[in-house]
Amino acid sequence: MKPQFTLLPLIGLLGMASGASAHSTLEQKTATIGAWTKITLRVPHGCDGQATETVRITLPEGFYAAKPMPKAGWDLEVVTGPYATPYDNHGTEMTEGLREVSWSGGNLEDGWYDEFTVAGSFGPDLATGDVLYFPALQECADGTADWTDTSGAAGVANPAPKLTLIAGDMVQGHDHGAMAGGDHAMGNTVEAGDLTLSGGFARATLPNAPVGGGFLTIENTGAEADRLLSVEMPLAGHSEIHEMVMQGDVMQMGPLPDGLEIPAGETVSLKPGSFHLMFMDLTGPLTEGDTVTATLTFEKAGTVELPLEIRKINAGAAHSHSGHTE
Repeated sequence: MKPQFTLLPLIGLLGMASGASAHSTLEQKTATIGAWTKITLRVPHGCDGQATETVRITLPEGFYAAKPMPKAGWDLEVVTGPYATPYDNHGTEMTEGLREVSWSGGNLEDGWYDEFTVAGSFGPDLATGDVLYFPALQECADGTADWTDTSGAAGVANPAPKLTLIAGDMVQGHDHGAMAGGDHAMGNTVEAGDLTLSGGFARATLPNAPVGGGFLTIENTGAEADRLLSVEMPLAGHSEIHEMVMQGDVMQMGPLPDGLEIPAGETVSLKPGSFHLMFMDLTGPLTEGDTVTATLTFEKAGTVELPLEIRKINAGAAHSHSGHTE
């Protein structure tokens, strides 16, 4: 196993907040090697009763091509620096990038909760089981809540937020040929509770296209039904679970406000022309050959991250999106 990666430029200069009853943590417990992933820092309280005015997070070695998410009412600042290992970012060598992000000028009261987000990729040189730490600091008017201990020791007062890397086991490349009935099947499989998620992919989009589609198969081996409640994707401002049905001679598409039921002992396929994930208000194109990570939330299985390989623009079926009708 590789060393535990981290940058610690601020440790030793700061004291800990005493009396804090909950730690700042990451929403994501695991992340897939090679996948573009949203990292969300959860801040549950201030500094000994004081409001948080600044939040800082340090990005570990191995997390590259990162982009922070702005927050209304907060000033965003970044620190860049060299990577220990260059990365191939779709044919462009990256030797430096984002290393630290801070959101300042805010007022997060001690009794309030908020989240701070940055997205990026985990390098292919990392190994399954590696633990990556994202040291974080909350700065208040007269104190600091320090979450920077990267020892991994149990019971420390100021543990750094962390996640564990898992293998994507994905078929790589732009187009590995078609199988009967459509495009090649993907090897990425993720298990959560009684659910097995597999075959995830998204269709490439044209430049400036506002929407895209995502697809996968969900198998429920349990004795109780589960329900897919919501989906998020870093490049989408808003995502929904959609269904396509025939209304007379017209194929209509619309959201499922109550989510999608996954019956006990059954398999549900989200595929073109049927149930699917709808990625809306895209901030950039979905480029064939790239990989994005969708975060799916289930009623019983909880939050699951699934890498989606971006395939050709008409992958899987002959239908294509046109507004809300196909």
